[in-house]
Amino acid sequence: MKKWVTGITLAVLAILLSACGGRDENTVRIGLVGELHYQWYAIRDMVAEEGVTLEFVFFTDFTTPNRALNDGDIELNAFQHHMFFNMERETHGYEISYIAETFIAPLNIFANRARINSLADLRDGHTIALPSDPTNYGRALRLLEDAGILVLDVEPGQRATELDIVEFIVDVTLMPMEANMIAGIMQDVEAGIITNPTAFIAGLRVTTDSIFTENIEGDVRHSLTNVIAVRTADLEAGGRLAEIFGIIARAHNSEEVRQVMLDAYQGALVPVW
Repeated sequence: MKKWVTGITLAVLAILLSACGGRDENTVRIGLVGELHYQWYAIRDMVAEEGVTLEFVFFTDFTTPNRALNDGDIELNAFQHHMFFNMERETHGYEISYIAETFIAPLNIFANRARINSLADLRDGHTIALPSDPTNYGRALRLLEDAGILVLDVEPGQRATELDIVEFIVDVTLMPMEANMIAGIMQDVEAGIITNPTAFIAGLRVTTDSIFTENIEGDVRHSLTNVIAVRTADLEAGGRLAEIFGIIARAHNSEEVRQVMLDAYQGALVPVW
């Protein structure tokens, strides 16, 4: 609870500081999570050429940005994939829409190289750390099934839980924890399933440190694609704000921003346009 409160406090402080600076109809605030935002710095410069001021509001958790958007504290956010976006709307009744699709961040199994070098090295009794939030936990279980570690009994499209595990092919111990903590305890486990932005910040690279990567093609591609979200009422009202949404969406899905992401993230974030 302490961490959640701290996240809200930081976000509210950022919003208040932004508000104190004064905004006009050409100024909008976008909520972001984490530290990987190279593309957004480029977008900020691009939209400035069209008279738009893009302000950043940074959040430290995944629950506050949609609430802030729905409540009108920010005009946009960009931090979530379709699966999480749809879950938030259904759970909380948020009246939000998306204006652009952005990237996919595949989950990866990273090895503690001091203990194992490949999936074939995993043995009974070994420990795998994985994200504890419901969405990524379900993704991690499906990743482990694809990797041949366990077997699930769950319908396509449904979120997997520990209750869906019917067999461990390798009798590993699963250690759920907050996603941003896994990289810091890798020395204590044989492997960890780490979200790509967190892994990237920790110095792990998909091309050299991953031993298994999530399949992002086929039926799962849409659900794993991240989006830029706005309030539905703002989008439907038209006017300058809706026009700005279009300016930001076009800037994001430009070849210039695509190249920024390819150069900066080295496969951790995969542009979808």
